[in-house]
Amino acid sequence: MPPRRILVTGAGGFVGRHLLPALRTAFPEAELHTAPFEITDADIVDAAIDAARPDAVVHLAAVAAITAARLDPGHAWQVNLKGTLNVARAVLHRAPGCTLLFASSADIYGASFRTGAPLNEGALPAPLNTYAATKAAADLALGAMAAEGLRVIRVRPFNHTGPGQAPEFVVAAFAEQVARVAAGLQPPVLRVGALEPMRDFLDVRDVCAGYALCLARFDTVAPGSVLNLASGQPRRVGDVLAALMAAAGIQAEIATDASRLRPTDIPIAAGDASLARRLLGWAPAIAWEQTIADVLADWQTRVGNP
Repeated sequence: MPPRRILVTGAGGFVGRHLLPALRTAFPEAELHTAPFEITDADIVDAAIDAARPDAVVHLAAVAAITAARLDPGHAWQVNLKGTLNVARAVLHRAPGCTLLFASSADIYGASFRTGAPLNEGALPAPLNTYAATKAAADLALGAMAAEGLRVIRVRPFNHTGPGQAPEFVVAAFAEQVARVAAGLQPPVLRVGALEPMRDFLDVRDVCAGYALCLARFDTVAPGSVLNLASGQPRRVGDVLAALMAAAGIQAEIATDASRLRPTDIPIAAGDASLARRLLGWAPAIAWEQTIADVLADWQTRVGNP
């Protein structure tokens, strides 16, 4: 049976703004509960679950930027671990028949990517930064709670981008600068971090389609399951920059900015999403060239209307 009442935490964020239309399309008769609430306060979370009486919860709310988590690790742990546990406990005790979809992260695989091979869900979590550690802790805790009756799916999406993303993330950071150069708002110099790493990029709209499929087909997925969402096609970060420059029709000097380099990095991060393909029928549907065009167009609008 499709969900009738869906509560989304973090609905006002980058992913949430794309997820809501996907949910409305997939479940046109469902009530969507999107009002923000403080997930680090257990009493407030309990009250929100009581009021919404959801039969599905999509938990997106998080400190999602690696730099933000590194600069304020206490806050990141409070939100990403404590907040997630508050949501999970409220679902388990206040709405025990409810499905919980947890937006985890493929970044939790960390050092396991050093094999160079596309990783499936059996890869060992080995986080290399504070953000990844907080998400890994929450992910593992929810897996344990599944044994206590929590109806949870943990989804580990790989790097996703799209219109509306903040410049704390690499594709958006490139697109903002490219759009500014194209508009004559800054000199033709692009400040970048490492360009040689290869990453498995997805369009956020494909990720949201995967989340909707998880809710639609939850009964075919065992509680506690983990699903990767990945393209399986890693792309060199420098090639992403080149594609944005070509799409904007600009040339620019490329300058390495030490502040954009990470203390630890891995050469290649790629995922195997065979399980999501088999259980959900999910596969990326949006061409990468379309993603690049849409991200650039979004930033051209944003820099033109500051």
